[in-house]
Amino acid sequence: MIWMLLGLLGLAGCGLLEMPELPPVPTPVATAVPWNGAQLPPGEVVLDPVSDIVPVVDPQIAGLIATVSQQQLMGYVQTMQSFGNRNVFSVTDDPAFGIGATRQWLVDEFTRVGNGRLQVAIQEFPLFYNGLATNPYNVVATLPGQVGNNDLIVIMAHYDNRAPEPTDGETYAPGANDNGSGIALLLESARLLSAYEWNQTIVFLAAAAEEQGTFGSRHFVQTAFLEGKNIIAAINYDAVGGRPGIPQYARLFAPNLRESPSGELARYYEYIAGLYVPAFPLQVVDALDREGRWGDHREFVNAGMPGIRVIESVEDPDMVNSRTDTWDRIDYNYLQQMVQMNIAVVANLAGAPPTPQTPIIQALDSPGDFWLRWPTDPNAAGYAISFRPLAEGSFTTFRFVRANQAGNVALTGLNPTLTYAVSMTALDEHGRLGDFTPEVIMPPTQSAAQAP
Repeated sequence: MIWMLLGLLGLAGCGLLEMPELPPVPTPVATAVPWNGAQLPPGEVVLDPVSDIVPVVDPQIAGLIATVSQQQLMGYVQTMQSFGNRNVFSVTDDPAFGIGATRQWLVDEFTRVGNGRLQVAIQEFPLFYNGLATNPYNVVATLPGQVGNNDLIVIMAHYDNRAPEPTDGETYAPGANDNGSGIALLLESARLLSAYEWNQTIVFLAAAAEEQGTFGSRHFVQTAFLEGKNIIAAINYDAVGGRPGIPQYARLFAPNLRESPSGELARYYEYIAGLYVPAFPLQVVDALDREGRWGDHREFVNAGMPGIRVIESVEDPDMVNSRTDTWDRIDYNYLQQMVQMNIAVVANLAGAPPTPQTPIIQALDSPGDFWLRWPTDPNAAGYAISFRPLAEGSFTTFRFVRANQAGNVALTGLNPTLTYAVSMTALDEHGRLGDFTPEVIMPPTQSAAQAP
């Protein structure tokens, strides 16, 4: 009897320890689009192709660069200063003073310079800050592309400013360099780029509430995400006017320079700017921004989008949010070169063919040799392939492929002991270089000890 009881208790104990019956697990839904072999071009592998389709200065873009007007830029900065105080907590119903007058002038000016092509809209969002509430507006001017995809190139500058107190909407605050200069760049770029139609869509974003914490750009990013937009570049211009006597170069900030979408955009910007405006170099800084400071591009970076900041070479801390930040202290030759860089970069991105599909990359048995396959674009005249050593922050050399040899190539002679970040872009017949594919990391195919 005792043994029977112990047996029953044992059975009960086993029953208590048994796993409950689990519901069936649904089959995972694939999120990556599988390769369709039919998309790949037919034919045998092309070994080390050679191409005469390479990046060159496009005469159309060079013509736009040559017509950047210092007079226009000075007039824009003077107008921005004339609004007296552009704090988001300043008045909105005065036609000549405050954030409301600034916003209306921006809408009118984008419409005027847009050549009938710019679609100008305002984007309202709520702001609660330090116990105060208001409803600021971004001004968004869109130059639609001809391709018809969801890709966007965003050029941005904030149009608000502040006195020393972040909610003071009454004290005189000229804000010429911070950030009348960025708005001047935005408007002059819109004036010139709207003269032509481009493949990709360009958005000129005049953001509000940057001074309180980049609230306007955050709202833009959230809206773009919900609308399914694919932002391939977000370039923030903030305090770009320069002053007589400062070093003649610009700084570009990009976080995680060697392994991020922002770093890839920074490399592209550096390369194109160097091709078109070689006398005005860039200092690329591996950081989101200056220590303890911020800008509107951070909202794009935080959302996983490629975002960079361009700023003057040396700042004057005494001018920041002060009465001394006036239009007559800006170097308009310096600002002109900033605009020229921007037009060169954006016109290449917008004018070249769309971003190719990321290639399949396979290391071959022979060290330092790689096989690449990708679907080709009938609108591309050629392709540029970058094998960037991961330790390098800038592009090194490209391998070029003509369109009639593209899609199935083997490239040899690379250093088998290096880790490479591999990416690719398409070129058009004018030598305009497009957006690069996401970088694929290829580990070494041979150790240093094995190398001859």
